[in-house]
Amino acid sequence: MSKAALNLAQIVNANIQLPSSDLVADIRFFTKQLGFQLETIYPADNPAIAQLFGYGLRIELNVKSLNIPGSITLTVNDFTLLDLEQCSLTAPNGTIISLVDANPPLIQPATEHEFSVCRLADKGSWGIGRAGMRYRDLIPSRLGDAIIASHIHIPTAGLVPDMVHYHEVGFQLIFCYRGWVKVVYEDQGEPIIMRPGDCVIQPPEIRHRVLESGDDLQVLEIGVPAEHITKIDSQMTLPNAQFNPQRMFHGSRFVHHIGENATWQDWRIPGFKAQKTGIAQATQGIADVQVVSPIAGSAAVKSQHDGDIVFTFIKEGAMTLEVEGIENSVHQLSSGDAFIMPPNTPMSYKNCSSDCELIEVTLAASFNTTVL
Repeated sequence: MSKAALNLAQIVNANIQLPSSDLVADIRFFTKQLGFQLETIYPADNPAIAQLFGYGLRIELNVKSLNIPGSITLTVNDFTLLDLEQCSLTAPNGTIISLVDANPPLIQPATEHEFSVCRLADKGSWGIGRAGMRYRDLIPSRLGDAIIASHIHIPTAGLVPDMVHYHEVGFQLIFCYRGWVKVVYEDQGEPIIMRPGDCVIQPPEIRHRVLESGDDLQVLEIGVPAEHITKIDSQMTLPNAQFNPQRMFHGSRFVHHIGENATWQDWRIPGFKAQKTGIAQATQGIADVQVVSPIAGSAAVKSQHDGDIVFTFIKEGAMTLEVEGIENSVHQLSSGDAFIMPPNTPMSYKNCSSDCELIEVTLAASFNTTVL
């Protein structure tokens, strides 16, 4: 006969067990030096086990434990007050205690520039990521961890197993490429539905949740820097009661760009027009996102830019990319392909199909373009 399923409601505590060869010395270290509180010690006549609690962590010191000494990390609010010697301590039982900054600064790595092309047709380009979603890495080198660009695919419609969460990030873009997705954001009111051509920026630490998607959902996700932390907020329910669409989150404001309503204007390269998304203003110049399309009858021109990161995704149609000074400089590109163009590299867009549309993401928003 099989046993009944575990009733999680009956679990009341969780302890991390650490070995101890000198229980008195270990108790003194954890209580006097680290501020843990002793909760339990037994047996009384010859103590072998002590349970302590502090900073949301419960540990059990056990003289009979066979566990290899582990490590404990304690976060500190004002890390600048610590001496270097205080950042790493060793308990008598060998446990390593690391003190780290509770609010570490977001560091943007210097960009390691390169020219790269990623094609949708490349074999083995798709992998399985979180929640069963399919991922393509559009910039495998990450430009030295300066940026991550992902093409994400959810093949089948339905509810998305997501939780309210946020990202400790400098800039993050979600661009709907195919299908539709329902999402909800902190202080932005009721859930919104993004359709092809729509995009949002997720400002640093804005709480949000993906609720539902249609069949064949495909989105482009850009994150800066490439390595950033995602945290779950189990205390917040979305939509939340406060409605404040103009709120600034660490210097950036939420933007929901609706492609269907956008107007076109001249682009930085002659012969093309662009949809402005308002992202340059909302990020105070950190980044910009534009949808670009050729103007019928315009001749191709050669140009170069001096921007730090200029990433382009072929949203629709096809084009020829010609690059000077780089081996294999002629590239036939079509919908789903992407490329990174390093600064001061002469290039031209040629043979654009009538339905050609590009998504250009730049960091920073402002830089110079020179027609050659």
